Amino acid sequence: LDLSGNEITRLQPHPLFYNLTVLKIVNLKFNKISNLCESNLTSFRGKHFLYFSLSSNNLYKTDEMAWVKCPNPFRNITFDSLDLSGNGWSTEKVQYFTTAIKGTQISSLIFRSHTMGSGFGFNNLKNPDNDTFAGLARSDVRLLDISTGFIFSLNSLTFQSLRNLELLNLFKNKINQIQRQAFFGLGNLKTLNLSSNLLGELYDYTFSGLHSVMLIDLQQNHIGMISENAFRNLVTLEMIDLRDNAIKKLPSFAHVTSAFLGDNKLMSITGTAIAATYIDLERNWLANLGDLYILFQVPSVQYIFLKQNRFSYCVKSSNVIENSQLVYMDLGENMLQLVWERDLCLDVFRALSKLQVLHLNNNYLSVLPQEIFRGLTSLKRLNLASNLLSYLSPGLFPQSLTNLNLSANQLYSPEPEVFMTLSILDITHNKYVCDCTLKNLLVWLNETNVTLAGSQADRYCVYPPAFEGVALSSLTYDDCSEDELQQALRFSIFIFTSVTLLLFLMAVIIFTRCRGICFIWYKTITKKMIDGHPQVADESEYKYDAYLCYSKKDFEWVQNSLLKHLDSQYFDKNRFTLCFEERDFLPGEEHINNIRDAIWNSRKTICVVTRQFLKDGWCVEAFNFAQSRYFCDLKDVLIMVVVGSLSQYQLMKYKPIRNFLQRSRYLRWPEDHQDVDWFLNNLSYQILKEKKVQRKATGIELQTVATVSH
Repeated sequence: LDLSGNEITRLQPHPLFYNLTVLKIVNLKFNKISNLCESNLTSFRGKHFLYFSLSSNNLYKTDEMAWVKCPNPFRNITFDSLDLSGNGWSTEKVQYFTTAIKGTQISSLIFRSHTMGSGFGFNNLKNPDNDTFAGLARSDVRLLDISTGFIFSLNSLTFQSLRNLELLNLFKNKINQIQRQAFFGLGNLKTLNLSSNLLGELYDYTFSGLHSVMLIDLQQNHIGMISENAFRNLVTLEMIDLRDNAIKKLPSFAHVTSAFLGDNKLMSITGTAIAATYIDLERNWLANLGDLYILFQVPSVQYIFLKQNRFSYCVKSSNVIENSQLVYMDLGENMLQLVWERDLCLDVFRALSKLQVLHLNNNYLSVLPQEIFRGLTSLKRLNLASNLLSYLSPGLFPQSLTNLNLSANQLYSPEPEVFMTLSILDITHNKYVCDCTLKNLLVWLNETNVTLAGSQADRYCVYPPAFEGVALSSLTYDDCSEDELQQALRFSIFIFTSVTLLLFLMAVIIFTRCRGICFIWYKTITKKMIDGHPQVADESEYKYDAYLCYSKKDFEWVQNSLLKHLDSQYFDKNRFTLCFEERDFLPGEEHINNIRDAIWNSRKTICVVTRQFLKDGWCVEAFNFAQSRYFCDLKDVLIMVVVGSLSQYQLMKYKPIRNFLQRSRYLRWPEDHQDVDWFLNNLSYQILKEKKVQRKATGIELQTVATVSH
């Protein structure tokens, strides 16, 4: 009986419902029922419902007095599944209800989308305690779903009355604390779901009392620290899911058969006791390929998932045991090229005689060591897609291999004898050179019984240009015996390559020696092509285009190098109105006030950082003032110009400069005189560019939007 989505406000079925002896499912979801009394459901007495839903109604309006006046509304009714989700019940409301229905047999009780709990940062609302579910002691509840709520703390003895409970779902609450004996009484619990909460640590006592638990789901929490003995006493535990947390050290799992630890921050797996058959370590920070030798020591491990880690070096700590049971391993999306190009850990697969599937895709592999697959006598499927392989030597792959994926590599003219043992082959999206050296492969492709994965159009020529994009299946090789054609092609390639290389070298030499002149020509041509007028800063808002901050000891250099080329009072064709101390500061005014007025009346502030600047306290104070506009005006107005041989280390010693460098770049005065014009042009552009900082309401910086004034 489906009566969901109506306007029912009062539930009192007609006596004729008593005659519906085979009625098993009643759905009253999305109505407006606000009260339940014993007299309401007399027509349902004696029935056993497989599913009875009162979810998303207005039962939150039933107060304590109503539950006292109305005895058990479900008297003489039993349920396989009773759904009371989305009724807005607080901890007190749930306690009133469970007390009222005391003794009613319910196998599965669902309170999903409730309001129980204090939530994060609040203390005025109550978390469930030892009285909340006490009324269910004789209800034989096997499944309790209190997911999607605001429970912050699991208090002691909260579930002590639910001794037959087998599944407890606490998904998507705000659980941050699990008190001692929180799970006391749950000796028969098989499945515990604590995913999508706010847990940060797991202690020795966290899971105390769960003598029969087989699966614990802890994914999508904030777990960073796990006690050494957190799982030691869970002798029946078979599966643990800790994905998407912040774990840095692999915990010990003495009894687990399946361990899901992907999306964490694991950097090493040394010193861990684990006996799992299925180990998921995807998307962690593992960088030492030598850790694999430790994983191979696990006697019963059969499946290992390690894709999207950072394997880039190898320090062996042990050797692989000879009787490894491993049958599946995923090492995709790592950096194994960096390991094998240094001839490190070339025996990593040597003892994996039972391995059947191996993924090595997206590992930047350009060359495969000749003996790398020796020992893989049972290997059937090998994935080498999306690497940089250009050549495959005969005898590289084991004789047992039947399925090989080489798509998206850089194979030019592979020899067909490499593929003789295969049943399935994918060589799509490679960079085939379609000359007569490809003849053997073309003949083999036309005659082989091997199943070729992908479309024929995805096996195409890349070179020479005349054949670019042509499918291999449409090529003919009748003329490949004529040496003249090959010689002419080779000579053309030689001439083209030589001329291109010569022109490139000439361009590099000319640019290196005469880049200053080239820049002047570029600026001259650009001005003539546009309108011949220099870009002028908008004067509607600021008195000055830029305030020039420097040490007094550097004034002569600043005047000759910057003011004479930028300030309009020094030269009429200069575009900017600059502010600097010797000319524009008011005599008799406080120096700090002059600095402040100069910064706030200028579009930008240019700090000429030299050794003298770093020693001048007023200069550093001005630097701080300029940075403050970043937060007050939401504008990045500070331009830092480093002059002289100041190193990054010397600059980072000063906190204001260090803070600036963490979010912005600085300009460095060129050592070569021919680069000065380019530098001044770049500095002018920085003065004109408007950088606005966008923020969310929380104050977190999102991005910098740059515009240029015209």
